[in-house]
Amino acid sequence: MSVAKTLVGRRRANLEIREPMGLLAKSLVLLVSVLIGLAVSVCILIASGVSASDLWNEFIVYIVTSPKNLSAVLVQSVPLMIAGLAAAVAFRARFWNIGIEGQMIFGAIAATYIAINDLGPEPLRLVLMFMAAAIGGIGWILLPAILKIKLNINEIISTLLMNYIAFNFLLHLLYGSWRDPLSGFPNSQQYDASEVFPLVGWQSLNFSMVISLFLVLFVLWLFIFSRFGFVLRVLHGNSEMARSLGIRIGLVVLLVTALSGALSGICGFVISAGIESRMTQSFFVGFGFSGILIAFLARDNPIGILIVSVLFATLVIGGQSLQVFYQIPFAMVQLIQAIIVMCVAGSEFFIRYRIAILR
Repeated sequence: MSVAKTLVGRRRANLEIREPMGLLAKSLVLLVSVLIGLAVSVCILIASGVSASDLWNEFIVYIVTSPKNLSAVLVQSVPLMIAGLAAAVAFRARFWNIGIEGQMIFGAIAATYIAINDLGPEPLRLVLMFMAAAIGGIGWILLPAILKIKLNINEIISTLLMNYIAFNFLLHLLYGSWRDPLSGFPNSQQYDASEVFPLVGWQSLNFSMVISLFLVLFVLWLFIFSRFGFVLRVLHGNSEMARSLGIRIGLVVLLVTALSGALSGICGFVISAGIESRMTQSFFVGFGFSGILIAFLARDNPIGILIVSVLFATLVIGGQSLQVFYQIPFAMVQLIQAIIVMCVAGSEFFIRYRIAILR
């Protein structure tokens, strides 16, 4: 099917819709687009005064050869991974969850409530905090979900605005009754040893990595092997067809958004109990939108989310080194992320279309 035509000399170039690409071909196009984005980013950093050898050392050598740096990358990838899963789950039901950070906040608030009040026996404290975080995330996404299902209110706006409400409630707690009584700083008191993820025996890597890998496998099973995953594929592909097949779209969207909110809440809990050892006023910053980008780059594939999360974490850790040792602003790291995202978005053109040269 011809979409646009131009003349090139005596030949005619037709822009045609491709036949559906296979997984290997799509992966190759995405890989090339990421490499192009990285190449452009390297050129920008070199122009900013960082040599190619320094970039190689900061992002490859020092991370791969240093167990401390490698473990820092893996720890940083855990919340990114879970946030990416939360976004991907919601996107599968065509629910654009932009409120991941708000759900992270209420997940952490619920978990911290268990911690500061010493609820439950110590051996089960982390389990209770995990469950409370999931419930907190679900509770904060339910209102936008119901508004979407019942009144068809745009969830992008409602979930985004809920972030601001959650953030101000967090500040109310941390500058009020939950302020650390020892230091006086606006963060919660430090968690007890039973409320922090135990180390797994290698550097700073803790049990949160196990949880994130389990969640990746669970979402992979849900998407590919479960009956519910088949319903999601139908709904994602054509909502009208899903409705004509008798699928209760409202119920499916409600269940999916609840799972997305639960994952977001768990993400907040993982940062508080696995990285910060307390709830701070900025623990969530950047993770929500990074999760959305990770889900987009991975095409909502759980295994892809795992890989992209590690790459994003490498960029974060390497970017911190660039800021400290080369005075590169954090905005430059964000620019690199934007360039890669734009290149991946542009690759969609080559996946969907091809240029045919005709005589």
